[in-house]
Amino acid sequence: MLEDNQHDEGQQQTGCCELCHRQMIVTKHHLIPRTRHKNKRNKRLFDRNEVKHRVAWLCRPCHNHVHNMLSNKQLELEYNTLESLATHPDIAKFAQWISNKPTGLKV
Repeated sequence: MLEDNQHDEGQQQTGCCELCHRQMIVTKHHLIPRTRHKNKRNKRLFDRNEVKHRVAWLCRPCHNHVHNMLSNKQLELEYNTLESLATHPDIAKFAQWISNKPTGLKV
């Protein structure tokens, strides 16, 4: 559960990372990247409200790893749910590895 301790226009909150499950500051990850919101395919497949509000809350290391592993187009087409993101082999491996590491670890 997230607390209402918001920074950066609601982009960060105290909560549990939805990938590694560590309790810490988490950042808003748009499961459909903002750069892809106006894409015609998205407009056909998803309700406008869903595109903007389909998010996952991730710790900074997991969030960075997701964006290092996948392009915005891959995120839009293949990994636009938390479930699909968590099944990506490299992301799942990273989340498992970092899950027992201390908060503040520089990756």
